Amino acid sequence: MERSALQALAQKDFMSRDELESIQLKRLKNIVSHAYKNQALFRSRMQEKGLDDTCIKELKDIQKLPFFKKVDLRDTYPFGLLSVPMEDIIRLQASSGTTGSPIVIAYTKEDVACWQEATMRALMIAGIGSGDILQNAYGYGLFTGGMGLHYGAEGLGVTVLPISSGNTERQIKLMSDFGVTAISCTPSYFLHIIEKAKQLGYDFKKMKLRHGIFGAEPWTNEMRQRIEQEAGIKAWDIYGLTEISGPGVAMDCPARTGLHMFEDLFYPEVIDPETGEALPDGTEGELVITTLNKFGMPMIRYRTRDISVIVKGTCECGRTIRRIKRIDHRNDDMLIIRGVNVFPSQIEAALLTIPGVQPHYHIIVRRHGDLDTLEVQVELSAELFGDTIRSIEVIQKKIGNAIKSIIGLAVTVTPVEPGSLERSMGKAKRVTDLRNS
Repeated sequence: MERSALQALAQKDFMSRDELESIQLKRLKNIVSHAYKNQALFRSRMQEKGLDDTCIKELKDIQKLPFFKKVDLRDTYPFGLLSVPMEDIIRLQASSGTTGSPIVIAYTKEDVACWQEATMRALMIAGIGSGDILQNAYGYGLFTGGMGLHYGAEGLGVTVLPISSGNTERQIKLMSDFGVTAISCTPSYFLHIIEKAKQLGYDFKKMKLRHGIFGAEPWTNEMRQRIEQEAGIKAWDIYGLTEISGPGVAMDCPARTGLHMFEDLFYPEVIDPETGEALPDGTEGELVITTLNKFGMPMIRYRTRDISVIVKGTCECGRTIRRIKRIDHRNDDMLIIRGVNVFPSQIEAALLTIPGVQPHYHIIVRRHGDLDTLEVQVELSAELFGDTIRSIEVIQKKIGNAIKSIIGLAVTVTPVEPGSLERSMGKAKRVTDLRNS
């Protein structure tokens, strides 16, 4: 893409609120009309509310519209939410379907172009462009991660190494040999890459790697700090989800005060997860997204289950598109232990404050009689694990106190040998809940 076209693309993040809201309203009216005419489930839910496709007069009228949830995609599997003829669909992508039928998303040629634009804008925020080499270690195939970053990077003239996930030793060798300047993968997998590189004698700080584009799972600021310290790179948070398009819905900026939502393409709301009531900016709740320019399978008021806040005020980077707080937990990640709401991210944050504690952990929930118990298995560094039993007991107590100070519950801490917990090539599985087994 020519420099002038790239500059025009970047300027979309800086348009005036009046201009942006005019675009949003026009696109909202258009997508509601399209979905009403072509998506049977949306039309029937609108009719149940006594609404038709002329109900949008101003942006706040979006709150009249019905919600969609992941179960709607499963219940209409595979093509019940398709809103164009199949001959107009050029790509199908899907989730893994580990908990039922996979989530299938269909794209027209225009939808793919819209998605590419979003990922291009995301990478531009991180300062990635022509001259960079991106090692794309997200999974390719039905998962949206690999394809999304690939198209966005190529659109910017970035050299893409489509390595996908796995084969970690080869990942490290090629990263070093090819002079890779940016990598994209889940943060938990990159931690595994760091660990393996140390074992193989590689020094990240002698490589050309400068950027990591990490997403697809919740991760804490503490994990970001650990990654940046150990690899000497800038760790960027990219947000997306299969149901909306894939990566590129929102992106970190250098100010690190939230992720900028490309809201001319994806309209954000935050609602009370219990009542469904829209909440004002600055209030924490469940993130809801409407695709404004996606016609193959539009998602209107899609409940993401991600917990966030639409950040108030202007970002110091100058972008006018609104920010959302980093996603570090989801409604469906929450564990209720003895009446207390516990999120894995809280435990991760506690662990990463303690020197020598590795960012590899697993949570096991059990029920003994009427009492729920929480065990946290956590890897220690080789130096700590090789210490005396008394020293390990001291660190064990320190970890337990750190977790209790955050969640308010006593937990069983089980220190384990370095490298003994399973490593994930994609999204890390942090919890095993044995209460109903």
